Amino acid sequence: MSASSPETTSDRETQKTIAAWGEATFGPAANPIDLVTRAQQELNELADAVKQRDTREAALETADVMILLYRLAEDLGYDLDRSVGEKMAINRARKWVRAGDGTGKHV
Repeated sequence: MSASSPETTSDRETQKTIAAWGEATFGPAANPIDLVTRAQQELNELADAVKQRDTREAALETADVMILLYRLAEDLGYDLDRSVGEKMAINRARKWVRAGDGTGKHV
């Protein structure tokens, strides 16, 4: 499998394939905070796409954020999908108060 793409179009990208592509394309992150900073920039682009109600651009910007988060997770040595599962188990066990806007906070 090359660092640029999965072997076939039916292969699903993974944290490892995304991180390998990132390193082959851009080189290793000098500091993990650089990936966080870039993800914040991509989040701003996502916010703009959502404000414009541009669903296609929002999807692509969401993917950019996820790509950077997968690279960060690989760089720091944890599995992002596993971490999401662990965090959802914590969230499901908590009590929540709705904010009335589709968000909320735990109590």
